[in-house]
Amino acid sequence: MPGNEPLIPAHGGYRRLKSFQLAQLIYDLTVRFCNRYVDPRSRTHDQMVQAARSGVQNIAEGSQASGTSRKTELKLTNVARASLEELRLDYEDFLRHRGLSAWGRDDPRRQSLIDRRCASADEAAAWIRENPCPGAEHVPRTGRQRRARVVGGGLSSP
Repeated sequence: MPGNEPLIPAHGGYRRLKSFQLAQLIYDLTVRFCNRYVDPRSRTHDQMVQAARSGVQNIAEGSQASGTSRKTELKLTNVARASLEELRLDYEDFLRHRGLSAWGRDDPRRQSLIDRRCASADEAAAWIRENPCPGAEHVPRTGRQRRARVVGGGLSSP
């Protein structure tokens, strides 16, 4: 074998990939968001959570497949991208249906959140508490969240 390369190159290690870490954070945040603002019995709830999950799973599967098939790795990476794009569109629909707008690229809140480099849903939740969005208090929560807030006095996680 030229250069003593192994028959099957190293693969996996997806947990170290920034794309996997970000997709996992997006999944965790989506679960919390949907549990708080989207009726858990709705198809939208399931679709959003599954799109976020698909992003994570396909990055992991693509990384695992990279040792034997670049074609499969690229295919699964593209499936992950498509799933996360579907999720982005669902978030945009959520905002549009409630008369809210997405932050523009030059919005200082967006940059502040990016600069924070949250590594967990709890860190993102802390940033949200520190930087409340005007009008967000008028977005109705699901019935389950309203009951939990009254009974438990508040929620920090689902």
